[in-house]
Amino acid sequence: MATVASTLFISLDGVAEVDPAWHFPYFDDAMGEVVDADYADTDVLVLGRVTYDSFAGAWPDREAAGGEDATFATHLGEVRKVVATRGQQELGWRNAERSDDIVATVAALRADGGVGKVLVAGSLSIVRQLLVAGQLDELRLLVHPVAAGRGQHLFDPEAPLQPLRLLRSAVLPTGVVQLVYAPSELPGRVA
Repeated sequence: MATVASTLFISLDGVAEVDPAWHFPYFDDAMGEVVDADYADTDVLVLGRVTYDSFAGAWPDREAAGGEDATFATHLGEVRKVVATRGQQELGWRNAERSDDIVATVAALRADGGVGKVLVAGSLSIVRQLLVAGQLDELRLLVHPVAAGRGQHLFDPEAPLQPLRLLRSAVLPTGVVQLVYAPSELPGRVA
């Protein structure tokens, strides 16, 4: 059974719609290592259409340029990509395929014995859907020490209660905190 994980950059006040103004000042080599580890050994990358368009608009050019992130860009190009979209427009990046029912697609990937790791990059609406459907095994957050104020929050206020348990944590040199959670049950009542 495959492990399905999401990786998100998030502000201290819960905004996960990344703004370069608050994200990039905290992105250093240590965060790069954490991100590389999240993407390592990924068999399938799941992306929402907006995130896909952002990735496809940047990474193929970086791969072709051959700069310092060309190896990572090549990995992104080679990995199988499933894009949540109902549109029929050409995706254009190699190894990309579409899904019009991403929850069912991820459930099938989880059950596929040939798939070890599925990574959802960004794509808040997909993360929300997978959490509610019980199809997400790990929620990997890089919490930036900044209050963003504006932007989409990770958790939908209309969603049902979603208990989580902390699997591991680390503090990076810039003050960013890596938190990795798994879905859980509520702990017992305290008397």
